This record gives sequence, C-alpha cells and structure tokens, in this order.
Amino acid sequence: MIFFNSSEKNQTTRMSIDDLIEKTKKYLPPDEDFTMLKLAYDFAAEAHADQTRFSGESYISHPLATTYNLAAMKADMPTLLAGLLHDVPEDTAVSIQEIEKNFGKEVAKLVNGITKLGRLKYRGIERYAENLRKMFIAMAKDIRVIFIKFADRLHNLQTIQYLPAEKQKRIALETLEIYAPIADRLGMGEIKHQLEDLSFAILQPAEYNWVLSLRQEPLSRQTKNLSKIKKILEENLQKEGINFISLHGRTKRIYSLYRKLLQKDRDINRIYDLIALRIIVPNIQSCYTTIGIIHSIWPPLKGRIKDYIATPKPNGYQSIHTTVFATEGQIVEFQVRTPEMHDQAEYGIAAHWHYKEKGAIKLTEKQQKWIKELINIQKKVKDSEQYLQQIKLDIFSDRIFIFTPKGDVIELPEGATPIDFAYHVHSELGNKCIGAKINEQIAALDTKLRSGDMVEIMIDKNRKKPNEDWLKIVKTKSAKDHIRQALNKDLQSRWRLKSPF
Repeated sequence: MIFFNSSEKNQTTRMSIDDLIEKTKKYLPPDEDFTMLKLAYDFAAEAHADQTRFSGESYISHPLATTYNLAAMKADMPTLLAGLLHDVPEDTAVSIQEIEKNFGKEVAKLVNGITKLGRLKYRGIERYAENLRKMFIAMAKDIRVIFIKFADRLHNLQTIQYLPAEKQKRIALETLEIYAPIADRLGMGEIKHQLEDLSFAILQPAEYNWVLSLRQEPLSRQTKNLSKIKKILEENLQKEGINFISLHGRTKRIYSLYRKLLQKDRDINRIYDLIALRIIVPNIQSCYTTIGIIHSIWPPLKGRIKDYIATPKPNGYQSIHTTVFATEGQIVEFQVRTPEMHDQAEYGIAAHWHYKEKGAIKLTEKQQKWIKELINIQKKVKDSEQYLQQIKLDIFSDRIFIFTPKGDVIELPEGATPIDFAYHVHSELGNKCIGAKINEQIAALDTKLRSGDMVEIMIDKNRKKPNEDWLKIVKTKSAKDHIRQALNKDLQSRWRLKSPF
C-alpha cells in the first residue's frame, strides 16, 4: 500500500474513532458490539505505530478515513472492522492469523482479500493482468472486498498530491479505467462519480478547469430559474396531494459533463441536464402521478421520457426521467424516484447489505453474470495485453441500454451495432440476420446504437452463415466469436462435401 499524505481540506482526516462510532450507530442495529470498532482501531494504530505519512501525521488516519467512507455506504460491522485493519498484514509485521485470532474468520478473509488487491499496480503488463484476475476472483467470493477497495482508493485520491506526478497519473488512470467502471456496473453511482472526478482532475487538469469555468455562467443562470420552477412544482404537487419527501437540484458531475460536451461539439448550450430537479416520493404510484403532474404543467421533449422503473438498468438503477420545456423557455430534466431507488442509485448493492449465509452480499442475476464474464474472459484469453484490451472493450467500456420489441433491456458497449445486439440475444438470430429496424425505422447493420433505441432484427430462415465483412463492423468479442465459429463451421462443412474420403 502507498503511504499518502492527507489534505487539510479533507474532512475525514479531522475525524476521530469516536466520530466514526457515532456515525455507525445511526444505521447499525443497537445490539451491535460497537466496542469492536475501538478495539480494531487500537489494534491497527499499534501495528502502524512506527509509520507516518509524508506530512508527519500518524498513518492510522488513512484506515480511519477509509472506514469512514465505508460508513457512508452503511457498511456492516465485519466490513468496517476490515476497513480499519486493511493495511495491517501488508505494511506491518502483524499476520492474517493474528487478525483472525482477534477479530474472527470473516474479518480476516476480507482483510486478506483487500491485501492482495493492494498490490494492483502498472508494473509490467503480465503482473498487472494477473493481479486483475485475482481481484475478479476475490469479488466473486465476496463482493465486500471491492467496497473496501473503493473506500481506500477514494481517500488515496483525495490525498495524492504529495506523490510524484507520474505516479499520480498511473493511479488515476487505473481508477478511471478499472475501478470507476466496476462501481458503475455495481450500481454505485456516487462512488463512480467521485472516483471519476478525482481521477479526471489529475489526468487532465487543463480540461478539468475548462469544464469548471465553462459551466459557471449557465449554472448560475439556471439555478436562478430553477428556484421558480421548483416553487411551481411544489405548489402543484401539494395541490394534488403528493407528499414528496424531497425536491432538490442535482448538478451534473464534472467528468460526466466533460464526456457529454465532447459528444456535443463542446457546446454547453446543448446540454439539457446540467442541473436536474430530483423528486423523491414515497412509492412507485406517486412516481407516475408526479410525472403526470409535471407534463400537465410543461410539455415534454419528444423521446426524452425514460422509464427505468418499468425497465431497470442492468446495474439495478431505477428512476423515471423526463425533459420538459419549462418556465421562460428553459429546458429542464426531472428525475423521480422512491427513497429506496435513490439509495440504490447512490450506493448500488452496497445500499442494501442483504445477506445470504456467511455474510455473502446478494447480487442481482445480471451482476453475478457480469462477474462470471470477467472470470471467463481470463480462461479464454491467455495473452495479457489482449486480455486487458478485451476487458476494457467488452466489460469496462461505456454501456448503452437497448430495448427489444418485447421491452426487455439489453446492455451493450458504446459503439455496438444491430449485429452485436442480434448475437447478444442468440447466435442463430445473428447468423440469420439480414436487416434491422431501429425505433421502427429500417437502418443499416453498421449503425451505432444509442441508449434507449428499440431494435428489431429481420431474419432469413434459409440463411446459412453470416457475412464475413461483419467482423469489421461488430464491437463485442462475443459477436466476433460467433461469426468466426459460424464461418469455420460452414467452411468445414463445404470441405467435407468436396473431400473424396
């Protein structure tokens, strides 16, 4: 583990173990043994006693800040204890066996998992690829390991300024390419955005400052107008008997805004969700009623209503989004959700902490499938460089959400085509594909799909094989593999027909 210096501006460094305990008491059951947190803190403080940070402060402030980040996710007691102890076996003479003896097997397993992840560094592509493989296996065994890594990485990024510039960039790049996408796939939106923004500021400081400067004037202008819009909506919701829990503005995060600006020719006037109004209501019925009220006041933009309650994103995200022409011609996005959906959007599966047996957190079926895909790729792709490229392309690239004609949601990497979609649904659908309709309009097979598109594949039942040129078009490894397999099968079949033996 790297010894980072703390920022004086970082609130977690001013926190004590007593502050942490008080924070955990707000959400953990009252019968928890909170003295265990103090014991783990004292144990770690003693183990790290001879270690200081570059500023000269005690090293224990880092595991304490890491655990505070975990408490913000409402982590369970074993995870909190592991957060306090996560650097002990790697950086001190204290063994995993001693941790198990004092804090039990469950905590020791979590600490052991995070210790292995601490060695993830860009030191030779072979070693790096192997460490990633180990991380994915650790995630499959207990997803809480990656929560501790997120909390650890957040504090490391917040206190990274004393490292050499190249080292800062290496850590930030790894965060942006690996850890932020993992957080996204687990539905942990708040963690993802924090990791992205901190990394972006390190990797591209000029672009980061440009975005900050660019958004200042429209942000100020829209904030003033939004107060009027908020008041109008509040009055109408109260009139219709909607007891909303909160109605507040949400400003688009820096890195997310930057990526959208690149898509819009760097024109901030084409960004309609710089500020969105987020309405938290008690139940699902109130979500739909609220959307109806909004549309009765302001006309919606065509094609900008997204119902992620009826069809959740694969990472579990649920909400209804609509964009309207509001007061004084301002275009405003509204997001309506329940408190449970809001917690899910902020911290994903970490918001629930539902356990099966022996502390294994409950993943959705799609999240389980995704982690299995990570492990399966390593079995199929042995070359380390190819392996890294493949996981970044298929697993960690920006995702789009496509609808089938039946309303099912298919998740694909950005840049995917109707052919990728067809092969994702079924190999035979891909092999027999002759055309596609996107949003009920005939479209070319090399068209790049966009989130929210409804895709229908047209087939010829008599078609025997795919087009070889599709290999140049498709984005996903799965589609390429299916195409090659079908072409090889056809070639072997024709060879057998010609063979005299």
